[in-house]
Amino acid sequence: QKLVLYETRARYFLVGSNPAETKYRVLKIDRTEPKDLVIIDDKHVYTQQEVRELLGRLDLGNRTKMGQKGSSGLSRAVSAFGIVGFVRFLEGYYIVLITKRRKMADIGGHAIYKIEDTNMIYIPNDSVRVSHPDEARYLRIFQNVDLSSNFYFSYSYDLSHSLQYNLSVLRMPLETLKTETTQTRQESFDIFEDEGLSTQGGSGVFGICSKPYEKYVWNAKLLEAVKTAVHRDWLLYIIHGFCGQSKLLIYGRPIYVTLIARRSSKFAGTRFLKRGANCEGDVANEVETEQILYDASVMSFSAGSYSSYVQVRGSVPLYWSQDISTMMPKPPITLDQADPYAHVAALHFDQMLQRFGSPIIILNLVKEREKRKHERILSEELVAAVTYLNQFLPPEHAVIYIPWDMAKYTKSKLCNVLDRLNVIAESVVKKTGFFVNRPDSYCSILRPDEKWNELGGCVVSTGRLQTGVLRTNCVDCLDRTNTAQFMVGKCALAYQLYSLGLIDKPNLQFDTDAVRLFEELYEDHGDTLSLQYGGSQLVHRVKTYRKIAPWTQHSKDIMQTLSRYYSNAFSDADRQDSINLFLGVFKPAEGKPHLWELPTDFYLHHKNTLGLSQTRQSYTYWWTPGVLKHLPLPFDEVACAENRRKLTVKKFHKYEEEIDIHNEFFRPYELSSFDETFCLAMTNSTRDFMPKNVGIDPSPFTVRKPDETGKSVLGNKNNREETVLQRKTAASAPPPPSEEAVSSSSEDDSGTDKEDEGAVSQRSTPVKMTDTGDNTKITENVVQSTKDVYGVNLSDIPSEDDLAIYARFVQLGQSQHKQDKGSQQFCSKHPLDKVINLIPISSFSQDNIYEVQPPRADRKSIEIFHAHIQAGRGNMQPLGKDDFLMYREYIRNRYM
Repeated sequence: QKLVLYETRARYFLVGSNPAETKYRVLKIDRTEPKDLVIIDDKHVYTQQEVRELLGRLDLGNRTKMGQKGSSGLSRAVSAFGIVGFVRFLEGYYIVLITKRRKMADIGGHAIYKIEDTNMIYIPNDSVRVSHPDEARYLRIFQNVDLSSNFYFSYSYDLSHSLQYNLSVLRMPLETLKTETTQTRQESFDIFEDEGLSTQGGSGVFGICSKPYEKYVWNAKLLEAVKTAVHRDWLLYIIHGFCGQSKLLIYGRPIYVTLIARRSSKFAGTRFLKRGANCEGDVANEVETEQILYDASVMSFSAGSYSSYVQVRGSVPLYWSQDISTMMPKPPITLDQADPYAHVAALHFDQMLQRFGSPIIILNLVKEREKRKHERILSEELVAAVTYLNQFLPPEHAVIYIPWDMAKYTKSKLCNVLDRLNVIAESVVKKTGFFVNRPDSYCSILRPDEKWNELGGCVVSTGRLQTGVLRTNCVDCLDRTNTAQFMVGKCALAYQLYSLGLIDKPNLQFDTDAVRLFEELYEDHGDTLSLQYGGSQLVHRVKTYRKIAPWTQHSKDIMQTLSRYYSNAFSDADRQDSINLFLGVFKPAEGKPHLWELPTDFYLHHKNTLGLSQTRQSYTYWWTPGVLKHLPLPFDEVACAENRRKLTVKKFHKYEEEIDIHNEFFRPYELSSFDETFCLAMTNSTRDFMPKNVGIDPSPFTVRKPDETGKSVLGNKNNREETVLQRKTAASAPPPPSEEAVSSSSEDDSGTDKEDEGAVSQRSTPVKMTDTGDNTKITENVVQSTKDVYGVNLSDIPSEDDLAIYARFVQLGQSQHKQDKGSQQFCSKHPLDKVINLIPISSFSQDNIYEVQPPRADRKSIEIFHAHIQAGRGNMQPLGKDDFLMYREYIRNRYM
């Protein structure tokens, strides 16, 4: 996790260590080769002392004159956190290193990081460098892919696979693993080494590691040159898309809601330049979105409660495009190739059957009715393709097609778009089910919800599996798709919360803290994906479709539309070139045309244009052999020989430092501060969404009024840094003044707002900040009516007697049940003292917040209890005369 690059004139030495800096590996990179990459990995694990000695010897050996201290032979070049890969254009190789990272999420103790900054270093020495005039231009194009925007990695969790796949690997039968270990002697460090899979009676633990799913890995081509030469600890696989995590506090119980979006690296590109599918069935703008929900109070994968739901978006899987040379905002859609046997769609749905199982549900949101035929062209072709393919599939595994013209319903005043979407979402989640790693709770078996029994998916002994997936598309797969995905995600979230025993019915209302938190995550997710593909943020949001967006939103929408148009017209071609170069779709070579000289990249993405493939896929049996046999389960998760070849297994000792998840997460060897602790800084439902008013129900499932968000109380400070700063100042702020002080000094301290939630709750009346047009701000005490807070109207002024009783009660609380003689004499002057005699209403002799003494049970009660215990064990006591009389009386009253 920590890398340091040292350089000499002839070599680079890359020293990598674990976070505790107790184990090291060294990579030697040759600098004397002008064009080839020569890397030596000795596969040896060094201790700290051995590495120091090695570096010391290298430093001495590389000095120009023996014993000369001034000119060091070994110099430290850069510190890093991982290798993105190695790349070559027309000269020698470059190494790309991650130099800054930021923690974005945490799944079961495995950290997920976002790349914040990278460094690209040229490997060959200046003395052997053969310069080329076009090298600098290629370097500039390559660096146009901004690695600091939305690229993610994890050292110990496989981000390219879903949580369901990663945890189903854990459930592989132990016997098959034992046979595999004899074959694979290669050392491995894995994702799940810390959990499960213990050998019988021994202290050994099996660590499993699966190959990443290449479709979602963005640096696979950059690591290709070193994949076989180096130990797998050096290989770090990177995904592109979105990752966000928020904390849902349910009466203090932390539930982490995580959203991970993986963008496909096949047929990747920008909006108008990549449409439809290529000849291999990969579609443009294909993104797999996974929402993971887990109880953060238990960390490990084997003991904790984890649930996930996956859905996909992607362009319509046909050969189609839009010509942008016309400079129209909506260029006409053209079908480029006739595909009567739905060859491309077949390849695409075959990939989906392998990864997700059945049923595959297509939600098509494009327009159905238009004056001029535009979007409808796609619908008609897609219906024909699905109808053709379904002829050959068994009816129970057929592809389900749902057309729904979202734009038409949005314009109609009679129909609520989201209500209709909710009906679709319910039927989809019922068909696919979702993943949860624990069996149904006892209470849901005793009192099952009617919707729960209709739920699809696959129920196994360890929980539930999601089988099949929803594939949503419109034309761009941006605005309409994001809203539809949010509604399906919201419906799935309700089922996930229900399965973990957190709500009593599997449905969630809008305007609750939980849904607001989830909606914000989905808005960020939609904006990020929209920027990557379309060049602007979302134009239509969930609020737009709910028709509650403020009027100022319309001007923002116009700006986003213009931004998207500008980006598509002027900057998309350059971005497409850089993506093609980064992903290795185009490889520069001497004597070949340069990237900027190509009239189109069509031939790069469609391999069949450069040569005919030897094997042709059947028009009727269009799926991969073996896939149908295991449906509805996905073929990738079945324990067959083909899938076992993708796994690497290694045996570890149970207490080995390398697999200690506790050390990895808590870092006891580092000095950590609360301000930098990720779980305290992340978005929090209580802090960021719950209203700050006194007497409000703290449940995140209570419906709030639109103006009752935590954000509006914070003065609409959407900037999270400001709220963090507020919390920091609150910690050092003086205690809140009393009510009199507040009312008298309301004009003086009106500019400051240093109280956090704790301070507000200590005050009997919350202070509301109101901005007037002038510089002066007036603070007023807004007292809520007792009817609002308690549900009953209390009399305005309590009587003197009641006040005296209350004062006595307060004083008792202050003295904490310890009778102080001095205070007793002081209070005895009061006339009510002889009247009020407070006796603790408790059967405990001593009962306060510090200690409890259990009540003493009499002998008869103990005897009855012992008899009850014995009866439970089957030792019945002989019945006496009284018992018979009592039983006879009971029978007479009951039946006669």
